[in-house]
Amino acid sequence: MTIQDTLVAKVKEAVKHLHEVELENVEFQATRKEFEGDVTVVVFPMLRQVKTNPVQLGEAIGKYLEENVEEVSGFNVVKGFLNVVLSDAYFLKFFNLMKDDEHYGSVTTSEQSPKIMVEYSSPNTNKPLHLGHIRNNLLGYSVAEILKAAGNTVYKTQIINDRGIHICKSMLAWQKFGQGETPDSTGLKGDKLVGNYYVKFDKEYKTQIAELQKQGISEEQAKKEAPLLLEAQKMLQQWEAGDEEIVALWEKMNQWVYDGFEETYAALGVDFDKNYYESNTYLLGKEVVNDGLEKGVFYRKEDGSVWIDLTDEGLDEKIVLRADGTAVYMTQDIGTAIQRVEDYAINGMVYTVGNEQDYHFKVLFLILKKLGFEWANHLYHLSYGMVDLPSGKMKSREGTVVDADDLIEEMTKTAQEISEELGKLDGYTEEEKQELYKTIGLGALKYYILKVDPKKRILFNPEESVDFQGNTGPFIQYTYARIRSILRKADFNHSTDLTGYQLHEKEREVVKLLQQYPEIVQQAAEQHSPALIANYTYDLVKEFNSFYQNVSILGAEVEEEKIFRVQLSEAVANTIKNGFSLLGIGVPEQM
Repeated sequence: MTIQDTLVAKVKEAVKHLHEVELENVEFQATRKEFEGDVTVVVFPMLRQVKTNPVQLGEAIGKYLEENVEEVSGFNVVKGFLNVVLSDAYFLKFFNLMKDDEHYGSVTTSEQSPKIMVEYSSPNTNKPLHLGHIRNNLLGYSVAEILKAAGNTVYKTQIINDRGIHICKSMLAWQKFGQGETPDSTGLKGDKLVGNYYVKFDKEYKTQIAELQKQGISEEQAKKEAPLLLEAQKMLQQWEAGDEEIVALWEKMNQWVYDGFEETYAALGVDFDKNYYESNTYLLGKEVVNDGLEKGVFYRKEDGSVWIDLTDEGLDEKIVLRADGTAVYMTQDIGTAIQRVEDYAINGMVYTVGNEQDYHFKVLFLILKKLGFEWANHLYHLSYGMVDLPSGKMKSREGTVVDADDLIEEMTKTAQEISEELGKLDGYTEEEKQELYKTIGLGALKYYILKVDPKKRILFNPEESVDFQGNTGPFIQYTYARIRSILRKADFNHSTDLTGYQLHEKEREVVKLLQQYPEIVQQAAEQHSPALIANYTYDLVKEFNSFYQNVSILGAEVEEEKIFRVQLSEAVANTIKNGFSLLGIGVPEQM
């Protein structure tokens, strides 16, 4: 039973004892900083059932709790708020239980744990990953780790968009202008090489459009009749027909891209349990649509195309099969969702996709419900805002995208410049320095993106993110390294349980924050929000730094104080490490 459960029972008991009234419920809120107390009971709602003065009622309940609950050591009443003070013994009992738990805050999974699949990344195979993909990957990976820590069995996946006209554009441009060059012959990562040809196609295509316009053809018509586009369309038809030469080229160039993606994922520190490919899944939904036609979920128009009418649900009509019988994205997503449930017996899915697809997922989830799948009630679209840079918006086909690899490299360089400026790395070998720059640079990037609510748009400023002060990854990493330094210097036995210890006000505040961590993990899982973990970790670090500046740790004169403060420091370090691991961020042992 938690302290809140105990207080609910005892507050109800108090009101029944004092006024012979059965309270329906008891409301709590966090105690405001300016008042003494650890838990605040809101008295006002009780006045609906108990006709009395709120201050008098608060005083009477407070006295009852003080006399009948051993964890309560005092109270004060401010208007209609009863601020309850919990005893040092209560906090010490909690602390002695949590301090040696390396996995504090995480729930152990079992066979009965809910199974959830988290989809993220889901790139196209015609270009490298960019800044937008970075936010997607960081969010998806972190939400997967948070859901796991909250007690779920989690599978990480992506659907790779490896077919379609955009893929053929890169293939055609390489065929025409590539002169047989490969990642090996150029020294370029495969995804970058293929991306260059996507840009090349667009450039040549625009030249052809301009030439056709000079001949008096309208821009709209020129876009449709440009020879390069017609060739790309023909190539797509050949691919769909299984043309051996085209399929072989498609396989070769896609493999270049996959190899490049793997390097980026490794550098970013994300991974997947299963990859799904659009080339395998785009036909999966067709069978389901045909079944749905028989059941009356879908209907066929005169031209042979298949639709669903969602106007009664406030949406519109949506096509699920074209007149020629080919699948659309929605068809593919229906089939893929069903396949995933068959593959992993999952109870729910989280789709990490930008907010421009909000409508698509409303439709998808509704179709799956109408098809009778109970698990469709447990689908969630982790919708997120775009990432901008001070320089402006990105466009893939024009080659103005912020490349993910370049950004990771830039973050490492920025971390190096700032670290050298601050002179923090004396005595490090060159290899150790390079490893640390990566840890700091990536930590800065990840924290800057994840501390913001997913739904909000971000303006990403690389230099601001690597500041060693304020709400940044490096500031938190530096505090962790400082604590590790304290622990290395603590050359005495500090494993003793101190049951009768009297807490200093600053120690108490840190312990109170530590106690909140498991609840924060659960809230972050429910809300699919890494920002809750990030900002909690920052609050914990701020509280620790206030404690560090106000009391002596290793220089404490009383042995018990020294022991407890080292234990408290270690517990904070473990919680920082655990919290940051849920964000996919490493912590350096020294800095």
